[in-house]
Amino acid sequence: MSDDQAVEAPPDQTADASGPAGRTVAPAPRRRGPGLFTVVVLPALLTLSAVAGFLALTGGLPVDEDTAVRSPDDAAGGVDATYGPWLRKSAGACAVVTPSFLAAQIDQLTGFGDESAASGEQGIAAFTAAAWRTWGRDDDGNGRSSPHDPADAIMALGRQDCSLARRITELRTDGKVNGDLADLTLAAYAVGADAVADAGKVPAAARTYLDEVKSRLAGYADFDREDPSGGAPAPANAILAAPTTTLTVTSPYGSRTHPLTGVTKLHTGVDFGAPRGARASAARDGRVVFAAMTKAYGNRVVVDHGLVDGKRLETTYSHLSRLQVTAGQTVRTGAPVGEVGSTGLSTGPHLHFEVIYDGYYTDPLPWLTPTA
Repeated sequence: MSDDQAVEAPPDQTADASGPAGRTVAPAPRRRGPGLFTVVVLPALLTLSAVAGFLALTGGLPVDEDTAVRSPDDAAGGVDATYGPWLRKSAGACAVVTPSFLAAQIDQLTGFGDESAASGEQGIAAFTAAAWRTWGRDDDGNGRSSPHDPADAIMALGRQDCSLARRITELRTDGKVNGDLADLTLAAYAVGADAVADAGKVPAAARTYLDEVKSRLAGYADFDREDPSGGAPAPANAILAAPTTTLTVTSPYGSRTHPLTGVTKLHTGVDFGAPRGARASAARDGRVVFAAMTKAYGNRVVVDHGLVDGKRLETTYSHLSRLQVTAGQTVRTGAPVGEVGSTGLSTGPHLHFEVIYDGYYTDPLPWLTPTA
């Protein structure tokens, strides 16, 4: 029988080990089908290798935008998106401070990095231990008050900034400082409110810090656009009488470019057009707390109306040609406080009327009772 015709012995039989010339012959090997490694493991390894190569070349699998999980850094300025609600909540405490204001300030201070400095400043808002004792609270409710908790730090910075804004508002109300409220507040943060008061404007020592913060504002503008708040709260009902005979608005409350200085900043009140010598009247019963000439406001009167819903309400009357009251005097609604003029930084006769509620400027128009 030829080799081609040889037949393998059945599995239950033993082949004869004795061959020709007495040589011992090893049993013929059994032929088997492909094993587990060949059928299952090897193809899987080859497939994984091919997929890895494809991902390396293409940069990854395509992502469904509707179901993709966003990165925590997918927010304005590349900031952790979880900071947004806290920035907006913190800024809601006063009209001067905005979410972008706080974000730009933190960026300048630490770049949103939480590393303790040699000076003792800690957390993303760079609080010292002494400052934290004043402004820090457990705002995120995790059982501790820490400058290393971003939410606590953001809220504390807002409280500090709003306190400075309140002080700056007082200085501006008294005509002791002039300039943009936000700029003056940042300057007060950098060098102190007393230094701002002494300079009567942004001191030179605060200019670098101010410029660095302002250069970062645009990168965080998205936080402001998501902010539904409108600054300081207004009352449910109008409670102030008209300070002039007619309420013809020539320049509203809000951001504007000053016609004389060319500087764009918050116009802190409303300008009512009126002829020189027209009567300026107290908008509500109160006590005169300031009546004097100032550089920017000209002849200016400030009346304190006491508490409204637990918060102090004041009104101001500026650019008067003549004062008709003195500090400490009590006035009734409608009583004359002065005559309309164009003193101070003014382009013509008008009454610049302001409402200060809870220490911050707010739009006067919602407070005013409509005239007949």
